[in-house]
Amino acid sequence: MILDLYDCDPAAIRSARTLRAFVDQMCRLLNMKKFGKTLTPYFGLNAPHTAGYSLLQFIETSSITGHFSELTNTAYLNIFSCRPFDARAAAQFAKTFFGAKRIRRRLVTRR
Repeated sequence: MILDLYDCDPAAIRSARTLRAFVDQMCRLLNMKKFGKTLTPYFGLNAPHTAGYSLLQFIETSSITGHFSELTNTAYLNIFSCRPFDARAAAQFAKTFFGAKRIRRRLVTRR
């Protein structure tokens, strides 16, 4: 699933601690088991639109990744899993968690 969240709460996307809490709660919601720690590097400083945190969390069935643009207060998330999950619940949770005013969701199903 690919999520683009627009007009997010600026404080939520500018905190590594908050991003790690998001991953923890998302994994609980979707019953996904984390593999290792959540990585939250801050980079992209060469251009204003790329500056911000990214996140990477391996899960037993693949990964959750994201990047957060401080310039535009947007969040770009990917949930990749070999196991089915409730995409609508995940999208609604992400929208609420980051206080997004608008969301775009795309779901790719592999067989």
